[in-house]
Amino acid sequence: MMNMMTHSLAPTRPAPGASARLDGYAPIARAIDFLVANAQSAPSLEETAKAAGMSPGHFQRIFKEGAGVSPKRFLQFLAACEARRAMDDGSSVMEAAFAAGLSGPSRLHDLFLVSEAMTPGAYRRKGEGELIRHAEIDGPFGRTLIGATEKGICWLSFTQPDGLERSLSEMKCDWPAATFAEDEAFIAPVAARAFSFASGQTLDRPLGLYVQGTNFQLKIWEALLRIPPGACVTYGDLAKSVGAPKAARAVGAAVGANMISLLIPCHRVILSSGVVHNYRWGAARKKAILALEGARAAAA
Repeated sequence: MMNMMTHSLAPTRPAPGASARLDGYAPIARAIDFLVANAQSAPSLEETAKAAGMSPGHFQRIFKEGAGVSPKRFLQFLAACEARRAMDDGSSVMEAAFAAGLSGPSRLHDLFLVSEAMTPGAYRRKGEGELIRHAEIDGPFGRTLIGATEKGICWLSFTQPDGLERSLSEMKCDWPAATFAEDEAFIAPVAARAFSFASGQTLDRPLGLYVQGTNFQLKIWEALLRIPPGACVTYGDLAKSVGAPKAARAVGAAVGANMISLLIPCHRVILSSGVVHNYRWGAARKKAILALEGARAAAA
């Protein structure tokens, strides 16, 4: 049986300044890439600002506004993530992570998802009758392709390093019967809300997602949403949390099938050894996302 998770997303147009805010993510993404690539040498503010193409003072202000923490704090947290094991006891960490995520404010818990059952025949039609608007947008971790219907965001992927055409092809393969239209005016305000976490903004209403998958996949993705920012779990932890402790391999496949990166946080799943790997868009980007989330969680 195949299901869909949906929440209504009303048609929107760019809010004043939305494009400017999105454009401002480009230097932050460059700086984050630079810091991750050079973390061992602990680059100075001046070196990082130069990589971002800004003066040190201006860069410090822009980075903190966009990322929610200073460049120095981000670098410290990146080093800490590399230096420590992610967890000691899987199941207890998972329980604590879920409890913390459900009891405290978190931008990911602003996401509201409602499961709507589909017949197998409807699932096989894979998007028939849907109009998916899409655009490539600057995000806090690089260029991203976002696709959305009137029901919500149905795709979010990084377009680097493989290029926009690769991401477009993957999105169309996931929704083969849908109609596609490039529409940056429609996507810009959706992206601004999707990336609001980078500056610590609170959403004024739920952000809609529209995803398709098997019942098992939906269960895994819902479990991912309960892991709070700054926390990591293992595939085994995730399997236990959904009542399938011997299904770690199937859980890994469901995590990998996630079509909405960042918002459904598959990046928070790591190996039991604490090693960060197995991310579709590279381990370096996964480390950057985890470090920023951890730094913001510590600051909060």
